[in-house]
Amino acid sequence: MPNSIPFRVQPMLATLAREPFNRKGWVFEEKYDGYRITAYKEGRKVQLISRNAIDRASHYPLVAAAIRALRPTTLVLDGEVVVFDPKNISRFQLLQRGSVDSVFVAFDCLFVNGRDLRREPLAARRAELEKVLAPRSKSPVLLVSKRLAADGLAAYKIAARKGFEGLIAKDLSSLYVESRSNHWLKVKIHQEDEFVIGGFTKPEGSRKYFGSLLLGVYAEGNLHYVGKVGTGFDEELLASLYRKMQPLVTKTSPFADWPREKNVSFLNPRLVAQVSYSEITSDVKVRQAVFLGLRDDKSAKDIRTPGSSET
Repeated sequence: MPNSIPFRVQPMLATLAREPFNRKGWVFEEKYDGYRITAYKEGRKVQLISRNAIDRASHYPLVAAAIRALRPTTLVLDGEVVVFDPKNISRFQLLQRGSVDSVFVAFDCLFVNGRDLRREPLAARRAELEKVLAPRSKSPVLLVSKRLAADGLAAYKIAARKGFEGLIAKDLSSLYVESRSNHWLKVKIHQEDEFVIGGFTKPEGSRKYFGSLLLGVYAEGNLHYVGKVGTGFDEELLASLYRKMQPLVTKTSPFADWPREKNVSFLNPRLVAQVSYSEITSDVKVRQAVFLGLRDDKSAKDIRTPGSSET
């Protein structure tokens, strides 16, 4: 069929780099803090597919409408749905709260008008992306990912100065692969990752509903305890999370290595929290954790220790 796309993809993922770097033939882009989305346009039909294969078009109708209005009959764009704060920094908290100001930041073009671009280098795909979005260059909901500087070390300094979560470095010669790749590298400035919620503690003092969330990550099939997060909540959020956790309460600890503690309620490990933190210690515990929101685009079983070869 002329208006159909013969494939659906798993997104290409970046590998964590230990430190900033500069490398010939690479570009350095802003790292966005939102939901990864692959957008498919087939004639008038538009789908916004998340990493766990859920169509989010009804969640972001303005984004879907803007993609529908693009000139190509068939199109696949890889990008991220985000919400920017007043300083033009993407904030997952704002997106998670359901802000109507969601925008789609596109950083790759995989298919256009019957032409499969996945086996072409990133340089060619980026050129096609800019061509596709050029007529919509003033669209309030469609953006092209921002490149920070030609030099990777300078790009890192810009990202740090502006308060970005980090940057993404990409090899211009790289093909699009449906897996994690060393041809895309992420360099973090602020530590922020996903963790499985395995339980909660009893509230103390005037606090209601719960005290802290118990966090874990999977390794070799087992959920390992990595600490707690007890800040980042207002009373409305405490109540909302408490309601969501109640159907998951269980008498058995989901953790393989739970340190015994009183006044704990365990949960079947289904919920995934986005958390910022200062560091992960040598014994794999998060420090100074702050809750940012729940993620419903990732499975708990996919959550691994940040920075490990599995993530």
